[in-house]
This record gives sequence, C-alpha cells and structure tokens, in this order.
Amino acid sequence: MNNQPLQQAGNAFQKIKPVTFLILAGISTIVAIFALRANNEHMIELRQKVYTADEKGTDVQKPLKDLQLYVISHMNTDLGAGPTPVYPPIQLKYTYDRLVRAQGDATAKANTELYTAAQAYCEQQNSHDVSGRNRIPCIEQYVQQHNPQKIKQIPDALYKFSFITPKWSPDLAGWSIVIAVVSFIAFVSSFAVQKLTRRNA
Repeated sequence: MNNQPLQQAGNAFQKIKPVTFLILAGISTIVAIFALRANNEHMIELRQKVYTADEKGTDVQKPLKDLQLYVISHMNTDLGAGPTPVYPPIQLKYTYDRLVRAQGDATAKANTELYTAAQAYCEQQNSHDVSGRNRIPCIEQYVQQHNPQKIKQIPDALYKFSFITPKWSPDLAGWSIVIAVVSFIAFVSSFAVQKLTRRNA
C-alpha cells in the first residue's frame, strides 16, 4: 500500500503553524455567532408576519408555512424561547375567535329563520286563535321536527402550532460551527505534534 499521499499530507499539516488553526477557529466562531443571531432575528420577523396576518384577518396560511419551513431547517429558531413562553408557541387567537363568532352568528341566524317559519306555519294552522296561546305548542313541535341548530365546538388545537428547530443545520451558522470545531481540533493536534517533534529533535 502506498502511504506517500498520507505522508505528504502529514508533512504539509506539520508545516502549518498552530496559531493559523486557532485564528481560523476564532473567525469561524465569530461568524457562527452572527449567523445564529441572524437566524433568530429572521425567525422573529416571520413569526411577526403570522401574528399580523392573524390579527388583521388576512391569509395566514402562507406566512405560517414560511415560518414552519424556516424553523425546521435553521438552527437557533426556537419559537418557545423568551421571558414568558407559552405552549404551543404559535396560537392563532384572532383567527379562532373569528371562526367561533361567525359560527355563532350563523347558528343564531338559522334558528331565527326557523322560529319565523314556525310562527308563520302555526299562524296558518290556527288563524282563528286571536290570543296566540294555542300556537305555542305548534311552534315548539315545528321547531323540534326541523332540528334547531346548535353551536358546534371548534377544536382550538387546530389553531395552535409548534415547530422543532434542528440541533444542526447546513447553513452558514452550521458550517461555521463545523469549521470552528475542526479548526480547534487541528490547532490542538498541530500544537501537540510540533511539541513532540521538538522534544524528539
């Protein structure tokens, strides 16, 4: 087996000063810090777009999807981080409240129309009843036969979301961390090799 390429690589590695690896590790660490911060800031911007769309009643699906795709593919984008975290961290309160209110209004309208129809029907059946006292059982029977609407509960879990941020991501922050770690290991190795070489010389 030809070990010449490995020997050449080892000789080239020994020629590099340990401080070079240390500087590279330091630069990569600084880049990683700023990249992680940028990831978090962009997540906050995307999250705010979701909150704004929820409050204004505009299309919330697109900003929510954008937020999900970004969070699950970038480091340091934990939605639950903060001084007063709630769980799940994304809750579309305004969207949910609007749906509940709309359903309540629709149910009330349907029942009002049903009672109006019942009253008209019973007036025709008992047109000679001046007091209207005998129409009450008729109205109640008509309403029961036509199934009055009931307000259906909307599961609020459908409007609560949580996305998991990765431990590592192949972006600027992730690769900077890799370079920083590898460079620091190379620094330690290079320093140890050069120290042993001097001792054996």
